[in-house]
Amino acid sequence: MPVPTQELKLEIVNAATGKTLGARAAPGADGALVVRDFPDGGPSPEQWHLTPAQAAQDDHAYVIRNAVSGKVLDNPAATDRGVRQWDAAAGKKGQQWHVIPVEGEAGLYFIEGATDGAVLDLADPGADETRVVLRAYDDSAESQRWRFVPAEPERTSDPVLRWAPLSHWNSRRSWRLARTAALRPAPDATPSFSDMLLVLERFGSDQDAGGWKCDKTIRTPGGQPGWWAGLGERFLADTTGAGRADIVGLKPAKGAVTASSQGDGTFKDDERVLHPHAPSSSPKDLWTLADTTGDGRPDVVMLCADGVRVSLQDEGGTFAPAGGEPVLKAFGHGQQAGGWLADKHPRFLADTTGDGRLDIVGCHDDGVWISLQDEEGKFAPLADEPVLRAFGHDEKAGGWLADKHPRFLADTTGDGRLDVVGCHDDGVWVSLQDEDGTFAEPLYILDDFGVDQGWSSVEEHPRFLVRTTDGGAVDIVGFGPQGVVVARGRGDGTFEPSKLVLNDFGLAQRWTGKKHPRFLADVTGDGNPDIVGFGDEGVWVSHNRGDGRFDQAQLVCRGFGYNEDAGAWRVDHHPRFLADITGDGRVDIVGFGGPGVYVARNLFRRFRTR
Repeated sequence: MPVPTQELKLEIVNAATGKTLGARAAPGADGALVVRDFPDGGPSPEQWHLTPAQAAQDDHAYVIRNAVSGKVLDNPAATDRGVRQWDAAAGKKGQQWHVIPVEGEAGLYFIEGATDGAVLDLADPGADETRVVLRAYDDSAESQRWRFVPAEPERTSDPVLRWAPLSHWNSRRSWRLARTAALRPAPDATPSFSDMLLVLERFGSDQDAGGWKCDKTIRTPGGQPGWWAGLGERFLADTTGAGRADIVGLKPAKGAVTASSQGDGTFKDDERVLHPHAPSSSPKDLWTLADTTGDGRPDVVMLCADGVRVSLQDEGGTFAPAGGEPVLKAFGHGQQAGGWLADKHPRFLADTTGDGRLDIVGCHDDGVWISLQDEEGKFAPLADEPVLRAFGHDEKAGGWLADKHPRFLADTTGDGRLDVVGCHDDGVWVSLQDEDGTFAEPLYILDDFGVDQGWSSVEEHPRFLVRTTDGGAVDIVGFGPQGVVVARGRGDGTFEPSKLVLNDFGLAQRWTGKKHPRFLADVTGDGNPDIVGFGDEGVWVSHNRGDGRFDQAQLVCRGFGYNEDAGAWRVDHHPRFLADITGDGRVDIVGFGGPGVYVARNLFRRFRTR
């Protein structure tokens, strides 16, 4: 676990005994600290804050402060080397500590005194209420290893706003906001959503709604342009450039079909063919919609057996017919196009050079390959060699696995060019792109977010590269074993040490990839990404404060959740997305359930719940 921020309350547990740091059952005047059991029904274990030492010459020194009494861990330099909790004294070196990760053991730390390098240990590991003392570092002593356990998350469960259905003479339906004590107009409204409403009886998993199915191996993460969906998938995309997300589904018989957003949180009750299948289409083909030319209109991009096919959208909203030659005989699943496989070789559409046009990037067995798009909209043939012999599936290119090692394209330096960032077993690696388009050899820059630190898989621990502050550098945000972890970008291709910023949305709080999708999305419209999680009870949002920190999670919608009373939504049957379907600049919640499409409107800045 990375070092927690000062706001989190922590129990400090000894790795050898499993007992918690605190005062004796009958504490004395000397403030001596011991490790002891806290049985069920007894007093709660003591909790601590890690606070950066003020005015310390050592940037990595912390004061370990009791969350209730305010007293701090203190080294009195006594002959028995006993550690106590005592009144804080500004700048006192004996109250400053280093928190040092144990190499190769995720979540374990040495707690080292800043004065002489001695570390916290137990006077007698086998005794009851044994004292905590300072001893010389011993790599083989398990009693010198400590674990930080965050307290239970503090959540807010406000009443949610309710909609009342209205029926009309022409059989149409509408909804009005029902009178409720939770309703209060306020300019500083907290994130809130409407009830979950069934708005379209199509695109559902029930037979009456189309019998749509999910294929987890090629599901579209978040429905973002540049990601890929296979036949039978549903996602949301702005098909016209109007600023509203429409429903897109990939039907084996018809191709891409769409139900257009009507701008009021509903969709047209039809399935218009957006783009038909090519004659040579295959179930292995992958699709997406993205503006490849920078003209403001999304195009259809397909990864087919023979390569990449692009159908441009004209000014009238019509897509070029399928067929003809691929724009690039590469990146496809057929051997003639390189044999790219969905479960081994990630591919991206991204503007790698900053010229406003999307290029195609892929990580194959032997490394990273790129096809640049020129001013005429043509994609360059692949070179004889990859641009970077790293981040690939084979051992010679790093042994990167799609289900364990996420890879990203992001501008980590602010020069407008995308770099390659990846989370491997040992942590984070970065390859910077220079002005000539050349990628440097990867550098190991951060010992977190990797398998060795407990991030077991892409599904279990989603990770993102986003700006968490307005105008700041790109940061790494991940849902780790203990909660939400952030490593702030320095703007030079490196990142600050990671910190646990929120004790929620992690495995320790019973969030799992098989049950609970988690995203980063701007819920409030302030330009900063918030945390959104589809939990057991419904949808939880943790608001971004704008400085890289997040508020405690708030329940904003009692739907789209795993529990029966929240709709019994399942990851492998019911895709859920965050997308702006009204054009107001704030994301709404859209889910594909059994009977059809459900929507919860974003009501932020209109109403507040309390």
